Amino acid sequence: MSQGIVALAAGLAIAIGAFGAATAQSRAAAATFEGVTRNPASKDAVFTPFILALAFMEFQAILSFIVAFLLIQGMGS
Repeated sequence: MSQGIVALAAGLAIAIGAFGAATAQSRAAAATFEGVTRNPASKDAVFTPFILALAFMEFQAILSFIVAFLLIQGMGS
């Protein structure tokens, strides 16, 4: 496979992964803050699932980095 195509695929993998994670994190934060603003008593019930969701979203970004890294490493062989 052409090195240019692999480099493009790696760049797209990291760009789409980072964009998806950032968009999802901002929407989750907005929804959480809106929910806590409407019902302040729900803060304790919302906090743990919110942090867990943020961890999964960050994992998506890390996976896209790993895919891009593996594509670049495979380009040398």
